Amino acid sequence: MMTDPIADMLTRIRNAVRVENPQVEMPLSKVKRGLAEVLKREGYIWDWEEVDKEAANLPVGQLRLHLKYGPNGERVIRRIRRVSKPGRRVYSGAAAMKPVLGGLGICIISTSRGVISDREARQRKLGGEVLCEVW
Repeated sequence: MMTDPIADMLTRIRNAVRVENPQVEMPLSKVKRGLAEVLKREGYIWDWEEVDKEAANLPVGQLRLHLKYGPNGERVIRRIRRVSKPGRRVYSGAAAMKPVLGGLGICIISTSRGVISDREARQRKLGGEVLCEVW
């Protein structure tokens, strides 16, 4: 039984980037879909797609991320870290959010309006649960 599916997603991405896989698959959920969309919008991955569960012969649908690397194979995602965990939830208001690495990285926030980056949250003046940091 998996207790933290978001941490599982981040670990799969971290492991795939380490061995330079072009894509990675994981079980699908709405929050994971939101995380993938934010990663795409912010330029950390090329694209994502849903793999139909009937086509893959699996009990649940799969989310496939197409990872992004530089022209010489350098990693776009250098670190990806879970902030809010099941045992310790971390919440932040829009005014309290600081840029990650002086704006070089992002925080991904789960708000009442969906999963968005910290830049969008500050712009929209929304707070929420800080899911992870990426740089």
